[in-house]
Amino acid sequence: MKTIALIAHDKKKSEMLEFVGHHKELLAKFHLIATRTTGTLINDTFDLHVETMLSGPMGGDQQIGARVAVGDVDYVVFLRDPLTSQPHEPDINALLRLCDVQDVPLATNRKSAHILLSYAAGKLSAAGEAAAKG
Repeated sequence: MKTIALIAHDKKKSEMLEFVGHHKELLAKFHLIATRTTGTLINDTFDLHVETMLSGPMGGDQQIGARVAVGDVDYVVFLRDPLTSQPHEPDINALLRLCDVQDVPLATNRKSAHILLSYAAGKLSAAGEAAAKG
């Protein structure tokens, strides 16, 4: 099962919930991981069984980055707040860099996240068709 990481800065949490609500059926087909507060909000709202890491400033971004580094994450949706300074900015930059190094698709705003999930849905459908033919 493919894994999607979901992360949202505080000012983007409601936007993440709207995004997840719009894509709930598709997201249910993936293993989901998230930083603590984001994952807890998604679990409480949609019951999608999101595996939670620590909160971002407490090392959650680094935990997700470690999973990206070893190939355990296939897609990352990180709704960032580019207008607010983050105390753990080096951790955020490290995660973004790891996505680039490991060639993991990364969406940092809602529109790119919709595009990323359209791509993931296409890959999921193609894999299902290949398995059916196999």
